[in-house]
Amino acid sequence: MARRVFFSFHYDNDVWRANTIRNSWVTQEKEAAGFIDKAEFEKVRRAGDRAVKNWIDEQLIGTSVMVVLIGSETLDRPFVQYEIEASRRRGNAIIGVTIGGIKNQYQNTSQSQSKYTQINGV
Repeated sequence: MARRVFFSFHYDNDVWRANTIRNSWVTQEKEAAGFIDKAEFEKVRRAGDRAVKNWIDEQLIGTSVMVVLIGSETLDRPFVQYEIEASRRRGNAIIGVTIGGIKNQYQNTSQSQSKYTQINGV
């Protein structure tokens, strides 16, 4: 049975890097949740914070793992914090992966945060 994985990341800063990671899964037998195209995300975001949280909650259904793709501002984002808490409540495993070394669409890298305590609660 395939695992369903939720990916959390700072959309505006790191969507290119996140898509690079998602595309590397194409040949794998895994279902990735938490990816949404820009037009769809903007539609959800315009509907307000509650709509975004509802979308997150729906995407977490059936997941057992959350991967936080950590860029330069990821852990400061309120929706990322919400996703971490919601995943914790579900009992999902939570894995943090730094992605600052992956180039964005402009071929730039960024400094990844190292606030791991915000993820694991230690």
